[in-house]
Amino acid sequence: MTYILANERDKDAASAFEEYKKYLTAHKDKFSESVFKLASSDWWYDFNNHKCPHDAWLERALISEPSKGERNENRTTEVILMLLGANQDGYIELSYKNVVSINLDSHNVKLGHKDWRYDEFRYTKSGLFVHEIEWSGSNETANWEIEAEDIEYSWHDK
Repeated sequence: MTYILANERDKDAASAFEEYKKYLTAHKDKFSESVFKLASSDWWYDFNNHKCPHDAWLERALISEPSKGERNENRTTEVILMLLGANQDGYIELSYKNVVSINLDSHNVKLGHKDWRYDEFRYTKSGLFVHEIEWSGSNETANWEIEAEDIEYSWHDK
């Protein structure tokens, strides 16, 4: 079930956010501290806050498999997204740790992914979280789902 993606938000944004906040509060213990902090913060979904990802542009997406062990046989998957903020005054870096699933449905990106439109965090039954991101320009361009153990956010001034 989604709460604040386009289908829900475009119908009734206030009610959608109210339900999402209830969901987050009811399941706070299922999220890592950093995921809950982002998902429940006032600024993350505040389109007037220049550190909010809404309307940011994708600069780069990196999928890596850091390894350990004598033969580098112990591997994990990480995803790092670098976004140019909506006001073009800085960069948002999102680093997903211990990724277990990546679904990048990008079907109309000849001219880029356009704007980070909406996103939401949900917990999974496996004790992780999924971050669903909708990209859009004049038409929807992509829908991404990243399931991971944790996330780190950082802001870099331009």
